[in-house]
Amino acid sequence: MRILVTGAQGCIGAWTVKALLDRGLDVLSYDLDPELRRLSLIAPSEQMARVAVRAGRIEDTARVKALVKDEQITHIVHLAAQLMPFCQAHPVEGAMVNIIGTLNVFEAARDAGRPVRVVYASSSAVWGPEEAYGSGKLTESDPLKPSTHYGVFKQANEGNARAFYLANGISSIGLRPWTVFGVGRDAGLTADPTLAMKSLVLGQPFQMRLTGHMDLQYVEDVAETFVRCALSPLEGAHVFNLEGTVITIEDFIKQLDALWPGAAKLITANGPQVPVAYRMDGSELRNHIPGIPQTPLPTALSKTLSDLAQLQSEKRLTG
Repeated sequence: MRILVTGAQGCIGAWTVKALLDRGLDVLSYDLDPELRRLSLIAPSEQMARVAVRAGRIEDTARVKALVKDEQITHIVHLAAQLMPFCQAHPVEGAMVNIIGTLNVFEAARDAGRPVRVVYASSSAVWGPEEAYGSGKLTESDPLKPSTHYGVFKQANEGNARAFYLANGISSIGLRPWTVFGVGRDAGLTADPTLAMKSLVLGQPFQMRLTGHMDLQYVEDVAETFVRCALSPLEGAHVFNLEGTVITIEDFIKQLDALWPGAAKLITANGPQVPVAYRMDGSELRNHIPGIPQTPLPTALSKTLSDLAQLQSEKRLTG
């Protein structure tokens, strides 16, 4: 078994690599960035030394196909993507990475000459805004009404994954995260909860660019979920909601203040509600994949603050 992680230098990617290494598995990292910067924040150097690092673009069809075939890849955790703000500003380039890059992964799996299982990051952005739906939690059978280019791209990936299973028998699981937080989350609009905690540790004020509700998901849980899906024998083309803890930005700041006294004086919020429905039902994922973790939100926030404080004490947390 050899597992390729695309977008491995991102936050979820770094934690996924660590979760695979913790199991003693053979991991190959593929990213534009050859430096394991985020992984170095959460893993010891001797563990990092076990990662085979390759650099390149996910939209490079020939490179991705050769990588999967020649490196004897058996499983792919596909996380390489451009995030929502970039895709809104640069939809063509965003589509090249998010759609063509994902097609490259599935074509590489098809042409590898061996069975290759794919797990990929879809997104809760496949849903439209909350007001586009009625009351109750959204299930995988509810209609998708994405209102952003990013969400449309992710919806296309879910459809293409289904087409590859029907035509080529490639089994896959797509997961739909919402706001992922934890050490290493420093990019994208929904990085603000983590950036707020980082600012607390640095003793700096921070204004979050969001208001309203969000579904908070601890990155260590998210990474473990990707790994469990990758190692699952489940056949078919599946897509699952990834459900965390729904909370308002106001209550999030209150929880931070309880864990880090004085937080409410440093952390403020001003901006729109993210145009994505936040009430998701994650029961289908739990029904199909056993052992899906969900750390209680106060525990996960406390652990993140503690980890960030430890990095600050080691002078490894930059402003």
